[in-house]
Amino acid sequence: MLARSSSHQYLGLGFCSAGILQLSSSFLVKVPSSSSSYSSVSSVALVYNNFHIHRFHPRFVSSSSLQSKSAGDIPFLPCSVSQQEDDHEKPSEVLSAVAGGIVALGKFDALHIGHRELAIQASKVGAPYLLSFVGMAEVLGWEPRHPIVARCDRGRVLSSWAPYCGNVAPKEFQIQFRSVRHLSPRQFVEMLAEELGVCGVVAGENYRFGYKAAGDALELVRLCDEFGMGAYIINSVMDRHQDSRNMNFYDLKDKGQVSSTRVRHALAEGDMKFVSELLGRPHRLLLNIEDRENLTSTSSTQRVSAPKSSLLNLPPKDGFYENCALLVREHKPVTCRVSIDTTRIHLEMDRIDSFYYDYSQNSQVLGIEFGELRVNRV
Repeated sequence: MLARSSSHQYLGLGFCSAGILQLSSSFLVKVPSSSSSYSSVSSVALVYNNFHIHRFHPRFVSSSSLQSKSAGDIPFLPCSVSQQEDDHEKPSEVLSAVAGGIVALGKFDALHIGHRELAIQASKVGAPYLLSFVGMAEVLGWEPRHPIVARCDRGRVLSSWAPYCGNVAPKEFQIQFRSVRHLSPRQFVEMLAEELGVCGVVAGENYRFGYKAAGDALELVRLCDEFGMGAYIINSVMDRHQDSRNMNFYDLKDKGQVSSTRVRHALAEGDMKFVSELLGRPHRLLLNIEDRENLTSTSSTQRVSAPKSSLLNLPPKDGFYENCALLVREHKPVTCRVSIDTTRIHLEMDRIDSFYYDYSQNSQVLGIEFGELRVNRV
């Protein structure tokens, strides 16, 4: 572990550490200084915001050490499905919110345990924010696809990270990709420093940025140093179950790290236990039920059926899933079975009085957290 004596720069936003920090089992702190000597330390103290001290201790991070929460531990937050996908903050609108904060950089599609680790490290330096860029598919001509986390459910997930982040839930801000796609790496960092006024950034070791992804983590470190911001580069959180079945040999960036692509592949296989390990929580699928005629019941069971067009995020593969949990607003989770076919998703509950549906509403959002896929044996 290497460290150099720190210096600080007052930006009118609190005292910011103008430094570079490599975090994980070993980490490097580098800050502008006239001295070139390094010394070994067991922890590093950084002055931030009125000289409050934050200390970093090296540690290994793996999915086995990050426990998932059950459906009953995380509240269900109602969604507003009328929100438009392009209703994201512009740089000028983000300024007052992220100024002086520590911003984690990434795409944050799955909000998996690797993303959570970025937020954890950001929270150790200052107020944690996630800053991502949306609308990439439309600009780059990619085929549209369901998000892993429903847009209206992202706030709930971030709230569940608060215990890991000093009891502070990270805030997320999304900027349209089209507004930044032509920025060079230097222009991108200049925007962070001068337009958004952030105090520092946290990124993974494989992070790329700038036009045509020209900048890498080392370039980010150099440019942040130039603009007086802290740059905190963390090691990838690795999939502890990585093997040849999970590796994507067509993706040269896949070194066995936890990724949104890996989550998508696990969902496509119906491996919900593995999905939960990657996410650090059960996968929650949201449906917007608009037709009450889809609700049917018998004397012993109650069934809900809805077309796949009602899905607000990515479902697992078609099949039959046992020991699932149905969530409706603030009500207690209800155990159910879920069957997914080519066109519809079906839920079945044993108790007809267990399902709380508000018939006064024209539509209602239901949440499903999945148990394991039942494999039919011949």
